[in-house]
Amino acid sequence: MRGEVYMRRDEFEAMNERQRGKIAAGAKNEKTFVNPRNAAAGAVRQLDAKIAAQRPLSFFAYSLGDITPESDDGPKLETHWDALQAMKAWGFPVSKHTTLARSASELIAFHRRIAAERDALPFDIDGVVYKVNSFALQKRLGFVTREPRWAVAHKFPAQEEITQVLAIDIQVGRTGKLTPVAKLAPVFVGGVTVTNATLHNEGEAQRKDVRVGDTVIVRRAGDVIPEVVSVVLDKRPVDMGEPLEIYKRLSGKCPECESAIAKQEDEADWRCTGGLFCPAQRKQAILHFAQRRALDIENLGEKLVDQLVDGGVIKTLPDLYRLGLTSLAALDRMAEKSAQNVLDSLQQSKQTTLARFIYGLGIRQIGEATAKDLAKHFGSMDTVMNATLEQLLQVNDVGPIVAQSLRTFFDQPHNREVVEQLRAVGINWPEGAPAMDRPQPLLGKTFVITGTLPSLGRDEAKDLLEAAGAKVSGSVSKKTSYVLAGSDAGSKLDKARELGVQVIDEMQMRAMLSGDKEQADIA
Repeated sequence: MRGEVYMRRDEFEAMNERQRGKIAAGAKNEKTFVNPRNAAAGAVRQLDAKIAAQRPLSFFAYSLGDITPESDDGPKLETHWDALQAMKAWGFPVSKHTTLARSASELIAFHRRIAAERDALPFDIDGVVYKVNSFALQKRLGFVTREPRWAVAHKFPAQEEITQVLAIDIQVGRTGKLTPVAKLAPVFVGGVTVTNATLHNEGEAQRKDVRVGDTVIVRRAGDVIPEVVSVVLDKRPVDMGEPLEIYKRLSGKCPECESAIAKQEDEADWRCTGGLFCPAQRKQAILHFAQRRALDIENLGEKLVDQLVDGGVIKTLPDLYRLGLTSLAALDRMAEKSAQNVLDSLQQSKQTTLARFIYGLGIRQIGEATAKDLAKHFGSMDTVMNATLEQLLQVNDVGPIVAQSLRTFFDQPHNREVVEQLRAVGINWPEGAPAMDRPQPLLGKTFVITGTLPSLGRDEAKDLLEAAGAKVSGSVSKKTSYVLAGSDAGSKLDKARELGVQVIDEMQMRAMLSGDKEQADIA
């Protein structure tokens, strides 16, 4: 079943009342919640099911995730409306605020009716959803990425209020984005008291011409994020300041770390260039560095990183590798065994690849594929760091924007210092000759990996194949050269046999990497 998890207003208020009681009794780590929507969203994200179970959550079913087809004695359902009626009959909770419309005018009438009833509903909503009824038509229409072409949301107008801009601050986000934020005289909008509102970026702030002292109209975009809609110009004082210019205001430096700020020609946002150094980006930098496709540091999750950074235990990436058992075990909910697991994961992560290391640095515009291209092309970290714009542009799929992003990153002395410190704490990788000087026996071949290999993880096998010039795909097709199969291989192996694609094992792959065609026994 698919559906919506929500929290009723009355149950939300009762929960907050219980929270206030706990806080008054001296309970630590307790808080009240801002609104039902955020409280429900936070509850379903909980990793601990016991915590989620304590929240007063409700559920409306609105579609089928998977169902036995009619051909296998499943129910005959031809439309979305049929499915809703079936769900009700099966005992699932389905919203009574649904209807079957047969024209655009009926859709608009439904939207107006629900908008009029909105405040009387026992839960918060921000609009209605129109869906194509026929399952056959839904299938024909399909999806765009993750969004269906056969459904569209029609939002209600956001509630708006008037207040005054007391100041404009520039905040540095977790990814280095500089966002102007209007500090407001407190105003109650859409169920919460708002004191801050985003101005999105410099261009938007200048387009709306928001200045300190202005009277402005504020709303909660999508009933969630407060934003300044417009300035009430007839209430503007005569003696006003200048329009916002972020570079001039900050003298070209990040307010958190004083690194240079930069904005690319095709982008609206100014960004801090001190990614590995900037305190505002510290948590994001560590989490990105630790993720599976980067350094793959197991047991280093978001909550632990929060504790380490907020407690001042670590300030830079190299500090991770200076952690001791005592300092880790002293953290909240961290027993000695858990602390040792983290240290073991850190030790294991020291052996990596150049591509993973480059990707782990979190350089803007540098994704996993580009990191691999850079590693293949240059062969060493020093060559990447010292490459000129012209040399970078010679790398496969690296254009002017990506090249400039790399140069901007490595032109910051503190970023280079972090790289050197990471080397000093023991992180290493095999370095070799540039791609043009290195044999690539599998150039032009496409592989698919399935099952569990005897001695290699899938990511390790993928790295080895790509280093030899191969392309690794996620699905089997007629264009697939080989399927590398381990134990418990599934549908990909069946597909390979169906299409006549040659299946090899890990030993044959290693022989292919060494160029031993006879030992590999390949066609």
